[in-house]
Amino acid sequence: MSTTVATKKILVTGAAGYIGSVLVPELLRRGHAVTAVDNFMYRQTSLLDCCQDDGLTLVRGDVRDMELMRPLMTGADAVIPLACLVGAPVCAQKPLEARSINLEAVKALLAMSSRQQAFILPITNSGYGIGTAGMCTEKSPLQPISLYGRLKVELEQHLLNSGHAISLRLATAFGISPRMRLDLLVNDFTYRAVTDRFIVLFEAHFKRNFIHVRDIARAFMHALDNFDRMKNEAYNVGLSNANLSKMELCLEIKKQVPAFTIMEAPIGKDPDQRDYMVSNAKIEAAGFQPQWSLPKGIAELIKGYQIIQHRQFSNV
Repeated sequence: MSTTVATKKILVTGAAGYIGSVLVPELLRRGHAVTAVDNFMYRQTSLLDCCQDDGLTLVRGDVRDMELMRPLMTGADAVIPLACLVGAPVCAQKPLEARSINLEAVKALLAMSSRQQAFILPITNSGYGIGTAGMCTEKSPLQPISLYGRLKVELEQHLLNSGHAISLRLATAFGISPRMRLDLLVNDFTYRAVTDRFIVLFEAHFKRNFIHVRDIARAFMHALDNFDRMKNEAYNVGLSNANLSKMELCLEIKKQVPAFTIMEAPIGKDPDQRDYMVSNAKIEAAGFQPQWSLPKGIAELIKGYQIIQHRQFSNV
């Protein structure tokens, strides 16, 4: 028996980004009305295929412009604030912009919202920092190393205190998106396997968790559909069978690209110092299950890299 989901008016910032350009079409397909805000700083064209949909309102602008954002908040049933300088390197290069976009702009939207407006927030699970012994759960201490991680953790605490927010602590994303990124670990390593046929790893034993971008979009949809019973909580979102080290990830890629040569270097340092394993049991208990395995995502990337043959697709 099919379940009818009530349609909503949804405000998505950073809507033309890596996640947004997958999420927005899914929201529209479900019949939701979407107001999509982006400044198109990477000159991406990732929402062009959505322009034919009457449910889409597209706004080119800066999320820090509250005169722009205030009327867009009016009537929104849900807010998904994706606008962000994503990743430790770009935040280190632009710390003032990172704080104003990643933290202050979202806090300003929350300040002008009502408790009837649902906020569904993406947070990086790099907030676990160097991690703890065993699996990191939502109750594990947060000890972010980078400015990017610290801003995300501060924002999560602020929003969860509001009483009308859900935090999705996303594992490292991978997979093809209309607004492609090559600076994500699986995407990057697979690109190197396909184009260079070799990689030199540092901190090859460091572990992290992974999740496909289409499953991230599905997690947002799940949180939207189940907001009342999931609200005021944080949820790890990742593949429970993909807590892998960099070396283990490369060996997974090598299964599909046998000519891939893997070497290790004694120097080099991850700016986030991410080395942890993550439990996703909480969101699984809330009814969400990923559909994209790591091998399936690697196969998708290998095909995609027959199209993409240059490194312009990054956030740095």
